[in-house]
Amino acid sequence: MTDAAPDTPPEPAGWRRRLLGARIDVTPLRTSRDFRTLFFSGTIFYLGAMFGYVAVPYQLYQLTGSNLAVGAMGMVQLIPLIVFGLYGGALADHVDRRRLQLMTGAAQAALVVVLLGNAVLDQPRTWVLYLVGALLSTASALQRPSREALIPQVVRHHEIPAAVALSALGSQLGMLVGPGIGGLLIAQFGVAAAYAVEATGMAVATLMVLRLRRYPPSDQSRSPSVAAITEGVRYAVRRKDLLGTYVVDMVGMFMAMPIVLFPAFAIEVLQQPAALGLLYTAEAVGSMIATLTSGWTARVHHHGRAVTLAAMAWGASIGLAGLAPNLWLAVALLALAGAFDMISGVFRGVIWHQTVPDSMRGRLAGIEMLSYSIGPLGGQLRSGVVADLTTVRTSIVSGGILCVAGVAVTAGLLRDFWRYDSRTDEHAVRQRTIRNARDAREERSA
Repeated sequence: MTDAAPDTPPEPAGWRRRLLGARIDVTPLRTSRDFRTLFFSGTIFYLGAMFGYVAVPYQLYQLTGSNLAVGAMGMVQLIPLIVFGLYGGALADHVDRRRLQLMTGAAQAALVVVLLGNAVLDQPRTWVLYLVGALLSTASALQRPSREALIPQVVRHHEIPAAVALSALGSQLGMLVGPGIGGLLIAQFGVAAAYAVEATGMAVATLMVLRLRRYPPSDQSRSPSVAAITEGVRYAVRRKDLLGTYVVDMVGMFMAMPIVLFPAFAIEVLQQPAALGLLYTAEAVGSMIATLTSGWTARVHHHGRAVTLAAMAWGASIGLAGLAPNLWLAVALLALAGAFDMISGVFRGVIWHQTVPDSMRGRLAGIEMLSYSIGPLGGQLRSGVVADLTTVRTSIVSGGILCVAGVAVTAGLLRDFWRYDSRTDEHAVRQRTIRNARDAREERSA
């Protein structure tokens, strides 16, 4: 009698295997306690911040009755973002990144408490909103580069694509859930309740960061200064593969950023004012779907081409949405645009995290933060001007066309970016060798 075959589960069918391979890779959440801490604390922090995202403009409009006063908050926050984003990157390369996260997180929680105190006054002060808004922008600009720089330090090198996608998922959850709940809370209990939830979330998230190990800088010889910032900018410009990630994103967002036109698109073009919320959430839904099915990204090596093609597809989707004859087709195309934007973002993040040396990572994260902030702000201005000079549809469609053309030209000029291959790129190979050696040492000592 022959021995019975071992009881092993059958191989999944081909289509099922492909579906399983496409789902988001959660390995970093299983293997790294510090990444779990960053993920959950970051998600809670961002979710709390979304309550303020709704409350501040609502309160400003209540106090002033002016759309200009609401829009001015963006300008108030832009200057600290530019100045302290670059400084925050240099600071993240000079101090313990865990400590910087704690200090900036605590500062933001305390500043929201000031907003809460102002909100419960019989006559809340408008100037307090602007002052605290500028200070919150400063603290956020100082915090973000250190958080981005921590990601490759807390996971194994081959887990970086999954870590980038998971980090994006946390912010997407906050964006989808936070504004809706925040709006309901404000309608029921007022802006003070929203500020209370925001401050609590930020405080809890900051306390969670205490669980992180210390992450001192690898080189303390370069203090945060203009010279250090300049060194980071020169490094980014010299590395054409890195420069491509910044320029492609800025070109794509500047040409095809139609969010400012959504009210006019819903009311004047689609003639469905009640559908405005769908237009605002469509891209976020598409981004989340792309994130949840991002397992395949780990098998891609030509990241520059992936960024380029995804950015061009983003522009094409936006342009087609501008031509959509009905609401549901427009929403579907905006969701598709959000998915392509997410794919582009994942591959940009992988290039940064897999190739930038630890001593430069904070400064490069600061430059990256500016690139994805300035592009959309300029894009909204472009969209509004073109819409006023022509029509809403013309502005959206022309933006999509210009995005496709602009990204294609950028990739053509930056050939090192288009040819980037993570298996052979000298910077990727060097960092992979260094980090694999680090991972091996940590596994032996565990």
